[in-house]
Order: sequence, then structure tokens, then C-alpha cells
Amino acid sequence: MSVLDARRARPLEGGASFSLRNRILRVLWGATWLLFCRFTPPLLHPWRALVLKVFGAKLGKGARVHGSVKVWLPANLEFGDNVLIGPGVRLYNQGNITIGSRSVISQRAHICASTHDIADPDFQLVLRPVSIGVQCWVAAEAFVGPGVTMADRSILAARGVLFGDTAADGVYSGNPAVLIKQRQLRANSGRGPSTSTAPQPQQNRP
Repeated sequence: MSVLDARRARPLEGGASFSLRNRILRVLWGATWLLFCRFTPPLLHPWRALVLKVFGAKLGKGARVHGSVKVWLPANLEFGDNVLIGPGVRLYNQGNITIGSRSVISQRAHICASTHDIADPDFQLVLRPVSIGVQCWVAAEAFVGPGVTMADRSILAARGVLFGDTAADGVYSGNPAVLIKQRQLRANSGRGPSTSTAPQPQQNRP
């Protein structure tokens, strides 16, 4: 999917950033989700996953997407297995958004995969894909910004705002989000030992 040249399309004067075909597809997608998925009960996750796939999403097994989720365009979406997208999440995937297996995006979180060239007087739209690894957690009302890569098992705490890449097993919080500690996964019966080997950060001592 390509973005129109802002010098010609003039988005600041009401012009479009995407082709007519793209805009028609998004209208069709939005109407379909509203009519057939938006108000469906949580237990109908397989039905909503099927509708997303019909519109081009690549979803692994067991994907669960709540009816109140907003997806800009399913064709720019790819999930691993057993991904959970909570109520009210916004996946603003003008650029691609990829989410690894067993990752959780909690309620009302916002993931944005595009930005604008602030040096361009025509405010050119720029696509910047977002990649979220396996076993990650984006907690409630957090924001993941354009071009971010969240490494495996990393966490963004509630209402955190992330504009930089994370390290594996890192726990990030704040605005802008910073590393506050390392995640340590316990050995769990039937699941084997933790895959996390990262050391705990040094603590300041009085």
C-alpha cells in the first residue's frame, strides 16, 4: 500500500492521503465490522477473526479480538497464535502492525503505525510499521508509537507512552516510557522453566 504524494494530493486542503480504491475498501470494511461484529458477544471471537481474515488479516490460531476494537485496515495486520486484543483497543495500522504469539493488548490501548514529516510544509504522511514480539503485554490505555519494535516478553505499563524500541524482558513505564526493571518469568507447572535470563538491574542503595 502506497501513500499519495502530499504535494499533489494536498491533504491539508482536504485532499486524500490514500487511493480511491483504498478509501472504498475501508468504507466497506468499516460498515461490515459495524453491522456484523461490533455488537457481538465476546464468545464469538472465531467469527470476528474470520471476518478480519476475509478482509486480509493474517491471524494465527486462537486469536481473540473484541467487538469494540477499531482496526484501520485488516490487510495491514498480522498476529501470531493466541493473541488477545482487549475491548476498545485502537490498531491504527496505516502501516503494518505485527503482534507475536501469546501477546496481550489490553483495553483502550492505542498502537499507531504512521506519522507525518514535520519538516514538510505539505505534512507528508509516513508509514512506520510497528512490531510487537511474543508474550508481550501492552497494558490498559498505553500508547505504542510509530516504528516501535517491542522485543519478546517486554511490557508497557498502563498509560505508558512508548516511542523507542524495548529490550527483551524489559518492563517500561511513564511518558515517555523508560525501563524500570526486568521481567522474571517463574517456572510454571506444565510449561517448563522461564525463558528469561536477563539479570535484574542494579538498585541504588543509600
